[in-house]
Amino acid sequence: MVEQSSEVPISGADVPAVTMGDTGPAGAETERRLAAALAELVDAEHVPAESHFFTDLGANSLVMAQFCARLRKDPDLPSPSMRDIYRHPTIRSLTAALAPAAAVADVTTVAPGSAIPAVAPAEATLTASPASPVSPATATAVPSAPAPVARAGAWSHRLCGAFQLLVFLGYSLVSGFVTARGYEWIASGSGALDIYVRSLLFGSLGFLALCAFPVMAKWLLVGRWKPGEFPVWGMAYLRFWLVKVLLHANPMVLLAGTPLYVLYLRALGARIGKGVTILSHSVPVCTDLVTIGAGTVIRKESFFLCYRVHAGRVQTGRVTLGRDVFVGEKTVLDIGTSMGDGAQLGHASALHSGQAVPAGEHWHGSPAEPTRIDYVRVPPARCGTGRRTWFGTVTLLQLLFVYVPLAVGGMYMVFTEVPAIGKRLDPETAVLTRGELVPDALAVSFVLFFGFVVLGLVVLCTVPRLLSLPVRPDRVYPLYGLHYTLHRAAARMTNVKFFAWLFGDSSYIVHYLRGLGYDLSRVEQTGSNFGTEVQHETPFLVSVGSGTMVADGLSLINADYSSTSFRVSRVSIGPRNFLGNNIAYPSGGRTGENCLLATKVMVPLDGELREGVGLLGSPCFEIPRSVDRDARFDHLRTGRELSSHLAAKNRYNLRSMACMLFVRWLHVFALTLFALATTDLYGVVGHVVIGLYLALTLLFSTAYYVVVERFLTRFRPLRPQLCSIYDPVFWRQERLWKVPDHYLNIFNGTPFKSLVWRLLGVRIGRRVFDDGCYITERTLAAIGDDCTLNAGCKVQCHSQEDGTFKSDVITLGAGCTLGVGAHVHYGVTLGEGAVLTADSFLMKGEEVPPYARWGGNPAVDMPGTSGPSPGPDGAVKTTDAAAAATS
Repeated sequence: MVEQSSEVPISGADVPAVTMGDTGPAGAETERRLAAALAELVDAEHVPAESHFFTDLGANSLVMAQFCARLRKDPDLPSPSMRDIYRHPTIRSLTAALAPAAAVADVTTVAPGSAIPAVAPAEATLTASPASPVSPATATAVPSAPAPVARAGAWSHRLCGAFQLLVFLGYSLVSGFVTARGYEWIASGSGALDIYVRSLLFGSLGFLALCAFPVMAKWLLVGRWKPGEFPVWGMAYLRFWLVKVLLHANPMVLLAGTPLYVLYLRALGARIGKGVTILSHSVPVCTDLVTIGAGTVIRKESFFLCYRVHAGRVQTGRVTLGRDVFVGEKTVLDIGTSMGDGAQLGHASALHSGQAVPAGEHWHGSPAEPTRIDYVRVPPARCGTGRRTWFGTVTLLQLLFVYVPLAVGGMYMVFTEVPAIGKRLDPETAVLTRGELVPDALAVSFVLFFGFVVLGLVVLCTVPRLLSLPVRPDRVYPLYGLHYTLHRAAARMTNVKFFAWLFGDSSYIVHYLRGLGYDLSRVEQTGSNFGTEVQHETPFLVSVGSGTMVADGLSLINADYSSTSFRVSRVSIGPRNFLGNNIAYPSGGRTGENCLLATKVMVPLDGELREGVGLLGSPCFEIPRSVDRDARFDHLRTGRELSSHLAAKNRYNLRSMACMLFVRWLHVFALTLFALATTDLYGVVGHVVIGLYLALTLLFSTAYYVVVERFLTRFRPLRPQLCSIYDPVFWRQERLWKVPDHYLNIFNGTPFKSLVWRLLGVRIGRRVFDDGCYITERTLAAIGDDCTLNAGCKVQCHSQEDGTFKSDVITLGAGCTLGVGAHVHYGVTLGEGAVLTADSFLMKGEEVPPYARWGGNPAVDMPGTSGPSPGPDGAVKTTDAAAAATS
């Protein structure tokens, strides 16, 4: 074994000197080859070196992604990223910018007699002939081999699925037995007061048991979590999965944003200081590895799971946050990350494994980097331990004495008023009468479902307005008081997903949002002004300019929080904007008129007001607002063409809404029919019937929505499209998006998730581990064997930019890994064993080579950044980890 010093001296005789930014013959040859490669893609005979890629040549991001992929396949040419393309949009400027990187890639040297750092052993090894010692002149850097994918055997995969199925059936039977005995006891009561008391006792005990059981199971099955790793589908994974499922099913998750949620995490082993506010519903599974200092704020839709799954192995690691830390919305904290006292992480940002934010510093971006922006924009208020204790106590009493009894006994008391149903609930008169079963199920399901639709709309357009009156904009209020309670109640009511799902992707969404309180100025109707996933803190402080279109996943951040206070303020989005998918838009965003905000972009909070440009990435940078390919359908967006096509689209969308309402009601009717039949059969097969009811409803719901979706696609795979949003092809796609798919989350982390994907049309391989991936167009996705899909990742096979719809195939090779919160756009190919890191955005048309590691927003090649891995002692190695006080 030959020891290497930290630096290897290289003499001038060994290696020629390199001139950075070479514009000589080598640079001219590179320029010529780059121009030739681009000319083939844009179908031109010659590409002038000074021609702008987008404005002069008419290229777009998809073409330029293909250009980058073609260059990566030639080892003699530099490998630009999409960020390089946008920053240097001509062949000449791109060649000059990439010349230094290409020179360093060829040889790392400068003047004679100088020294260069040796390659770290973790990233590469120095090799030489075994017959002679290594000499500096002959040493060669060889990249280390990628970590192999842990491929589970077929039997372990099947046994794991069988065990998970048995756990679900056992849980269903036990819950069915307890529910049946409880309702027997409630039914024996006389009068409304007696039924309320019995419902209170039974419901309260059941609620407390559901909260306590996951805590006890965690301590019994795992004890204390430690940093380490283990393969999926094994015994260690089964314990991990069981604890994770119980934590996610715990009703305490609904109390995020209250002091009770913090107490719950402490009971699970998390070290959390005083005055911590956690608004995210993403439960950390490995709670013993969480350390959160006093006064820290974690905004909603943030991931700090303390685990990730990489190449078929679950890796657990610490997340350490100091005192008075701020974590923004839509963020990801990977394992082995830390933030010092007073540190901040902005919205739409991520800390990759090994990153540490020093005390007092502000970072943002994915991966995060330093910034001067202050994300805590609300002054503190008086909010001590007494106020938090009072709020938690009142919240718990409301649950136990109001909400739980209504949920447990309310439906029972309503049903007893229906003669036919009340007769069945009475053991003395209950008989199986098929002639009454179907009419009763029709009546009950119709009243419940359409009553919810009609009354729900009336309530949403009136009650939140009254609740929000005391909460004044731009005024600071303390947390955990009356104003905070009213604000949270209005936010929950107006963020009901059902109505956004119903009206989204149609002209009718603007009327719904206006009814909630949005200020939409003078609406220039396009028929697709908003998608089906729009959320906000308060709807009464949202302004959207005329002609603006919004895709799915928009989160309007019009409430600011500190650890002791909150303040609501107006969010204003300018006219003629287009907002892509999965964007967090904060109040004070520095975008004005005619902007394009790309998918997962981080909206800037400083600098000049951006107008007439596009923004991409986190942190964002400017790109062209539009290109020629996106303007080919502009003639359909004005005048008579718009009027006729919009009217046709509205009629089609109205039929789609009616169809989806019928599909949802039919599902409710079937479940109601099952419930009434279960009541009839209860005396025949006992408590087992109710337990089987839970399993049968899950099986039926899955099969039902799979058949509905395949029926809408005529049992054929979708084809890649490039069309206007006024094309009937796109209207059929919108109808497909309205098919409910929330049932998929139940199968996360089990072999059954791949089975359901396969039934939906995904070309998916064997032993794929899916911990919570979402695939938009199932039949356009191909996923290879042994892939690993982490929680919150998304495979989006389409894009809608202004009035143009585009879709294409996404292919993931065998053994690929998508990190937590990663987003893959259409037309992408990941080679075998490739890795996309947490919170990354892989742009359309990219080709990731086999076993490459990409990350960032937009994603670029990140060689030698495999992140921390557990050492021999089971500890995840990180850099510069800061400890947080928990006093």
